[in-house]
Amino acid sequence: MSVFAAPGAYDRAITVFSPDGRLFQVEYAMELVNRGATILGIQCREGVILGSEENVEPLEEAEYSWKLFKIDDHVGAAIVGLSSDARMLIDQARLYAQSNKLTYDEPIDVEVVTKRISDIKQMYTQHAGVRPFGVSIIFGGVDKTGGRVFYTHPSGTYRGYKATAVGAGRETALGILKEEYKENMNLEEVTKLAVKCLVKALEARQLPTRMKIAAIPSETKKMEILPGDKIEGIVKELSAGK
Repeated sequence: MSVFAAPGAYDRAITVFSPDGRLFQVEYAMELVNRGATILGIQCREGVILGSEENVEPLEEAEYSWKLFKIDDHVGAAIVGLSSDARMLIDQARLYAQSNKLTYDEPIDVEVVTKRISDIKQMYTQHAGVRPFGVSIIFGGVDKTGGRVFYTHPSGTYRGYKATAVGAGRETALGILKEEYKENMNLEEVTKLAVKCLVKALEARQLPTRMKIAAIPSETKKMEILPGDKIEGIVKELSAGK
């Protein structure tokens, strides 16, 4: 008898593995993530950069297209997938960060907040009557161990990266990161690399060059969204260097 599942036979119950060891609802959630706007996170010795494509509808107000969020002064997040799912997880992450500060009188570690959100995601893969969260989040920040970047999967898995990207332009962005990222880069160089990754990812899909970049410098440990004119300047510099 074949060990492979018939189409549709195991994709209705989140708690049931198919004979070939797959949870189809988790895979469907990841498919949603893979079709979303590209996000990325890059760490370096001077801090962390988070970036995202901003795909705005013709009549939409651009400031309501949020993919970058502040969790605490020293921790940020980039989201891809179902924004409503992400909003709830972001609120939980902020609560964890504030609770940690009140309880221990110190900022939360980036990995701790990542693990707690991943625990929530994992819980939603093993109870009947629920579905997985259709969102991946890249957490980035600077804590007592230095700059950290973590990626969370809809299944609840999380991993640390020096640089990573998720979403529709993932392959393009990762190709550039693998080729050009170096551990001794400074924050300015990493910022330009992030912009380049997003520009190329957007160009590959023939989309307008709209993006947001957030920086969390090790010196200040405070997240800041870079001004649009600075990003435009980097884009023009990259275009001139072609």
